[in-house]
Amino acid sequence: MLVAPLFGAALLVAVAADPLHDATGDANLSMQEKLAATEPLVRSATQCIVHAVTTSPHYRGRGEAQIGDLIVDSMPACLTPVRAMIDSYDRYYGNGAGEAFFMGPYLDVLPKAVAAGGTDANP
Repeated sequence: MLVAPLFGAALLVAVAADPLHDATGDANLSMQEKLAATEPLVRSATQCIVHAVTTSPHYRGRGEAQIGDLIVDSMPACLTPVRAMIDSYDRYYGNGAGEAFFMGPYLDVLPKAVAAGGTDANP
C-alpha cells in the first residue's frame, strides 16, 4: 500500500546521501538497520498527515492533485513527527539528508499516500 513507495524513496535517499560516509557515529549500522530505524518515523509522520488531511472538512471530494494545500495545512499539527523523521535521516545519513528526503521523494509520494489513506480503513 503506501509504505512501499515511501520505503523505496527512503532507500533512494539513503544511497544518494552517501551512507558510507558516516559523520554521526552510526558507522557500524548496515543500510538495512538504518532503514529499519527510520521507517517507523516515516510511517508516523505519514499517518499524522493522512489523519489531519482526511479528517479536514475540506477534504471530501478532492482528488489527489487537489490535496496539496491540505497537506501544507496539516504541517503545524504534524510538526513533531515530521521533525523526528527529518532528524533521524540527518542522524543516520548525514546532515541535510532529512530535508532532502522530505522535500524530494517523500513529498513526491505523499499525495498518493494521503489519497490511499482517505479510502483505506487502516491508514
